[in-house]
Amino acid sequence: MRKPNMSLQKIKEEIMALKGKPIDMAVNNGRKKIVHYEGVVENIYQSVFVVKIENDANIDKKSYSFSEVLCGDVKIELKQGA
Repeated sequence: MRKPNMSLQKIKEEIMALKGKPIDMAVNNGRKKIVHYEGVVENIYQSVFVVKIENDANIDKKSYSFSEVLCGDVKIELKQGA
């Protein structure tokens, strides 16, 4: 569900502030499948950002769009203790 007080520009700024810092992510893969990742925001582009995944041996990097964050499918927060 969309957060009414957030905009894509605000989300982009918040993710830019997290670049290079350790983060925790929760990604909704549909049908009540939520996957948790630990990683670092590596690159930020016009409409997507790339996260280097640290806790999954099978996945090196994943990319997400800012609209996925806006819709709530991807939730990002700064890792505790960082």
